[in-house]
Amino acid sequence: MSGIVKTIKSFPKVFWVSNTMELFERWAWYGFYMAFALYLVGSKDTGALGFTPNEKSIIMSTGTWLLYLLPLFTGAIADRVGYKKVLILSYAMYISGYWMLSTFNSFSLVLASYIYLAVAGALFKPIISAMISKTTTSETSSIGFGIFYMMINIGGFIGPFIAGAIYKKSWDWVFYISMITISINYIFVFFFFKEPGRDESNKKEPLGQVFIQALKNIGVALRNFKYVLFLIIMIAFWTAFNQLYFSFPVFVDDWVDTSNLYNALHAVWPWLAESIGTPEGTITAVTIGSLDAFFIIIFQIWISGLVMRYKPLNAMMSGIFVLAIGVGMMFAFQNSFFVILGILTFSIGEMASSPKFTEYVGSIAPPDKKALYMGTSFLPIAMGYLFAGVVSGDIYDKAAGKLYLLKQEVAKRGLSIPEVSDSFTKNDYWNKAAELMGMSDSELTNFIWINYNPSKIWMLYAGIAVSAVIALFIYDKFILKSKA
Repeated sequence: MSGIVKTIKSFPKVFWVSNTMELFERWAWYGFYMAFALYLVGSKDTGALGFTPNEKSIIMSTGTWLLYLLPLFTGAIADRVGYKKVLILSYAMYISGYWMLSTFNSFSLVLASYIYLAVAGALFKPIISAMISKTTTSETSSIGFGIFYMMINIGGFIGPFIAGAIYKKSWDWVFYISMITISINYIFVFFFFKEPGRDESNKKEPLGQVFIQALKNIGVALRNFKYVLFLIIMIAFWTAFNQLYFSFPVFVDDWVDTSNLYNALHAVWPWLAESIGTPEGTITAVTIGSLDAFFIIIFQIWISGLVMRYKPLNAMMSGIFVLAIGVGMMFAFQNSFFVILGILTFSIGEMASSPKFTEYVGSIAPPDKKALYMGTSFLPIAMGYLFAGVVSGDIYDKAAGKLYLLKQEVAKRGLSIPEVSDSFTKNDYWNKAAELMGMSDSELTNFIWINYNPSKIWMLYAGIAVSAVIALFIYDKFILKSKA
């Protein structure tokens, strides 16, 4: 323990400044991102945009794909121009991007705004990771990156937890809080951030040549067939993982009765229940989703200690299998307690597998190509966002979309209800159908749940994760041992 304390005290001030900026950036990002799917598809009379699930998936997958793809190039820009200048630009783009998302309401403008916001994130992302790397040594990097990961999850918990308590009252304030939170980072970058030393050759090399070299570097790493196959397999893992953001908030908002969770919390801690709950006596999907980061904050060290004795591939297979069970539970039940148990299981799988992914890439990389391989490890994450969008769009809608399934019942009964429009919202359609069928809101929800089984979507999402486990098993037993 004394060694850990000594290591923590050895970190320079800029290490803590960088970690603090990461915390506020993640707070701002996840504060809107966990609620973003709901904002895109929610009924217009709630202040949301009322887009179709397919439009939602296009927006979220395209922007987030770029967020993880562009750092390959934006990192080179930061090395060339200077970290402080790029951070100042990134924060300005963040603030204006959050404002644009709160203001625009057409599909094309919202898509453009989110891509713009993703560019802001891509400018920020490689800088802080580089700062942690530059301010740690081979002896202190494990603890340093552990602190960094902790900061990510603290921000990832606080942001959605607050957003979940306010979005039912005002969608605008979800974005305003993100704007305020990211603005705080200007204090750190102007008054406390110290520019690290840079390689002078980076300043002299033409930026275009830097980009070309980055692409060549990717090509060098991707000549390794076994490594490429591993990255392709991991796309399935990230596709399943990202349903936490793409589909889970919508599913909970549509189908899960969280009043029992509210009542249980109110019985123990009335103030907290009333603070984070809704006037209807429920807990929002966004607040529930924030528990993933909360569980990681509590259990990550314990889980890391548990899996450290296993080979990275074995730990990844076990972790992804546990995550598959969790994601299945998250989409299989209407009872909020089972859903939370699913999130806990999901987070345990995440803690066991996600860090091991990075460890494995580092372990198989040739000694002179470790940075090169680490730079390409983001590729399956980026592609995972694209495929997550595919399975959370029309595929999700036809299996579990509340309005889509209701329309099947309306057509079956021959009821006459106007189509959803600017003047006749999704909530108007639902309420009119409930009136014509002689049911309350909860009765109609349960009727659709029982007769159309939207929970069957769990088989797809859990199945994608299980397919990654099976593929990794085959990869480990046959591909790695082959001479090819």
